[in-house]
Amino acid sequence: MGAGRVATALGVLLSRAGHDVVAASGRAASRDRVAAFLPGTRFDGDPSTAAASASTVVIGVPDDLIQPTCEALASSGAAGAGRRVLHLSGAATLEVLASARASGADVLSLHPLQSFPDVDTGIERLPGSGIAVTAADPRVAHFGEALARDAGGRPFPLEDSVKSLYHSAAVFAANYLVTVEGLAERVLRASGVEDPLSLLEPLARTSFDRAFSLGPGAALTGPVVRADVGTLRRNLEALAAGAPDLVPAYATLASAAADVALDANRIDAEQRRSIREVLASWT
Repeated sequence: MGAGRVATALGVLLSRAGHDVVAASGRAASRDRVAAFLPGTRFDGDPSTAAASASTVVIGVPDDLIQPTCEALASSGAAGAGRRVLHLSGAATLEVLASARASGADVLSLHPLQSFPDVDTGIERLPGSGIAVTAADPRVAHFGEALARDAGGRPFPLEDSVKSLYHSAAVFAANYLVTVEGLAERVLRASGVEDPLSLLEPLARTSFDRAFSLGPGAALTGPVVRADVGTLRRNLEALAAGAPDLVPAYATLASAAADVALDANRIDAEQRRSIREVLASWT
């Protein structure tokens, strides 16, 4: 239900593994995606009609629409006993599927730990990616893990109570990583440097690769791991003059970097205290 980028990519991979994607529903863009990527799948504008012929119902709508979509399916009888109903949200708990559970359906969630800028990229990148499986019943969890493996993913269990905390980690790893590169681009442009992204790319890729090959603590470089408070102060002074709205972000990230460095024994507690003293006047 809701053949967006994630649900469509998942549907393609599951169909390749032998599952029968019998029907899909959604808006006009969903109709086009189904026609392009799942040509043998029936498209129905009514979610309840589409779900009625399925044993497993995948709700792939935006988070705020999961609960009302599920309630509509449950009230129509399309999400009751003998069916499995799952959503694909990383943040929403199983409570949004309460109406299906009350109707007798098994409920669970699968969340691919991957970004889906488009369907083709999702089909390419989902295999090998982690997929969080959340279910209260071990039997249902086993089904979810098997489904994740059929899609080529690496299933791992995730408790319902920590969904939002887990999702914040995904935001840090993906959305805020991109955001930091956007901030770096702005500062280089303010410095008069042309084509900043092409110049930043080798540095960013090296740092990214080192973070996963060595671990973040060992990979961290820069003024924080040198406890170079003079450079930190000069950076902040320059930002205050050239990009003042970025001062809080720099100071917050420097403080977080000091914690990473301390945990990795790259600096000691006294050096972190000195760093925080410099940062305190800028936050």
